[in-house]
Amino acid sequence: MPRIRFHKLAAIVVLIGFAAWMATGEFSSVGSAAVDHQKAGEPAKAQDAGKPKAEAEPKAPLRTVAVVTPPRKTYARAIRISGLTEADKRAVLATRVAGVIEKLPVKQGDHVKTGDLVLMLAAEEKISMRDNAKQLVAQRQAELDASLRLMKTGNLPKLQLDTARSNLTLAQSQLDTAQAELDRNEVKAPFDGVIDRVPVELGSSVMQGGEVATILKLDPVIARGEISERDLGYLKLGDKANVRLVSGQTVEGTVRYISRDASSATRTFRVEVAIPNGDGSVPAGMTAEIQLSALPTDAVLLPRSVVTLGDKGDLGIRAVGKDNKVAFFPIDLVDDTPTGLVLGGIPADARIIVAGQELVKEGDEVKPVEADQATINKLIGEATAGTQ
Repeated sequence: MPRIRFHKLAAIVVLIGFAAWMATGEFSSVGSAAVDHQKAGEPAKAQDAGKPKAEAEPKAPLRTVAVVTPPRKTYARAIRISGLTEADKRAVLATRVAGVIEKLPVKQGDHVKTGDLVLMLAAEEKISMRDNAKQLVAQRQAELDASLRLMKTGNLPKLQLDTARSNLTLAQSQLDTAQAELDRNEVKAPFDGVIDRVPVELGSSVMQGGEVATILKLDPVIARGEISERDLGYLKLGDKANVRLVSGQTVEGTVRYISRDASSATRTFRVEVAIPNGDGSVPAGMTAEIQLSALPTDAVLLPRSVVTLGDKGDLGIRAVGKDNKVAFFPIDLVDDTPTGLVLGGIPADARIIVAGQELVKEGDEVKPVEADQATINKLIGEATAGTQ
């Protein structure tokens, strides 16, 4: 009971306090105070608008890169391919008839001239037939000479003179046949060269078509290789070439043949370089590196470290333009020398980045600093050492 009275008393007190607050009228100033506060804030905003805005956040410092504008020179384009040396001509000599070897005047390593006897089969009967045919020709010739003398004196009919001439012609034909049969027993050198192989022995028997010797023409000796379709347009007949043999010997030759029919398997074209070899010092079948000197082109010499990959995966260099922004230029590899790469396809005024190119990308604004010669020499030295 006392608890209920306390609650009633508290309610009455709250009601009396609320009524007193209503009587003061202060509740009407709540909204107006908010409006007045907003109005009071308008001049402040206008005043703030007249003031300069706060400074933007400071930009990150530009990346510094070392650049160089290398001198341009005319370089001969070098195309290097692997190849082999081979004989200019190679012939496997064989017999045209069967028989026993009677003469074998050559051996391996001998030098022969065109028409030299390499081998002769026994041919007694054929020699006898040829000798008889020669005698018959001599006899018919004597008969014709006698007939001509008689004809001049008027003591021989013209018909007999014609018969003498026919007899001589027939005898000459028989001699030619006998000589041809004898020649079938002989094997002669078809060109100047060196005897490389003699698989038979004197007195042995050979079959018709049997191999009796191999002859090579090694002057000139030929260096043969395959060139890519990309490099084909840079070559022409008569271009000079350096050939480095696996033995370390270096010789010079001339391009004498460029195929116009690509290999279906490799899409490459056969190239032949003729090398003078009068002393026979360059053998056939030796591994060789062929360096072809193509048409000269305008290019620059740079360290290998400047070459990088573009967005599309192609090789090139990064350079700084006039606006100090990075640009990418694909390269044309002209030569790869011990002192650096000879590169074409680079604009003449390009400032090439030689240090820091891997830390920037196309379109970046950078702070270019000219590289000193010591830096360039260091880069070239490091690239050279890396290839050794």
